[in-house]
Amino acid sequence: QVQLVESGGGSVQTGGSLRLSCAASGFVLSDIYHFMGWFRQAPGKEREGVAAINTGRNTTYYPDSVRGRFTISQDNAKNTVYLQMNSLKPEDTAMYYCAADRLSPASTVNTLLSSRSYNYWGQGTQVTVSS
Repeated sequence: QVQLVESGGGSVQTGGSLRLSCAASGFVLSDIYHFMGWFRQAPGKEREGVAAINTGRNTTYYPDSVRGRFTISQDNAKNTVYLQMNSLKPEDTAMYYCAADRLSPASTVNTLLSSRSYNYWGQGTQVTVSS
């Protein structure tokens, strides 16, 4: 049974930083078919992918909206994936979720950043950025 537990959300001012953590159980990070992603959903908006990682190959994927500001990483010893968020903006305010699933390493970036690609989800952690 895959379980994902997020932590690290909070409130920051514009330009600040936060690091989110997603502790995974029942999901082996060293498998090259295993992917984890970070998604966010603001009220009234669709859930969007902000980062994904092939945890077996440590290859990362980002949309243009966060590239250069957000970094996804992993710690295999702790079976945890992180999302470092820098230069935060008010429009980054949302509930942030981590997700995991077994996917093809040949998947497109759009597939890896689509919430429909993942079946395992954490409970979410709130990020609020004030101006």
